[in-house]
Amino acid sequence: MPPTPAEITRLLHAWAAGDDAALDALAPVVYNELHGIAHRYMRREAPDHTLRTTALVHEAYIRLIEGDGVDWHDRAHFFAVASQVMRRILVDAARARGREKRGQNARHVNLDAALLPLVERSDELVALDDALNALARIDARKAKVIEMRFFGGLSVEETAAVLNISTQSVFRDWKLARAWLTRELSGS
Repeated sequence: MPPTPAEITRLLHAWAAGDDAALDALAPVVYNELHGIAHRYMRREAPDHTLRTTALVHEAYIRLIEGDGVDWHDRAHFFAVASQVMRRILVDAARARGREKRGQNARHVNLDAALLPLVERSDELVALDDALNALARIDARKAKVIEMRFFGGLSVEETAAVLNISTQSVFRDWKLARAWLTRELSGS
């Protein structure tokens, strides 16, 4: 039987309080969901990408457990941060491959092509990351909504809980952020 969100939250709180046994118990409990998030990311990568799903999960997990002083609110918060870490790993890898420098040889990417059918190439992921970073400077909450919903696979309700806002605010932020990103990625 899969663990309840309350059980995961209890383990996260115990781990944050310094209980190493809670971390040991948490790993197998969250592994499948972390693997699912990583799989969604890796579906968007080129077939010849050197990083594999399991390696992405392991790298993200290492970064998560090395993070000091994280006050985990609940299960949704943990997976939102895990999703952000995975995104950062893939974007860093794409940048390291030299696929695209900020503003140089920029490709215009349609947001629906980038978000809905999924980002298929590293350069599109970099362009989307740049646009999300620009959005975060303007409106951090809208950028977080995109990140949690699209990259993290969180539901509207989970996103609302993590951000401590209403579900209507999540819907509104999602719609406005998509419109802003569409304009930004199209170069208009």
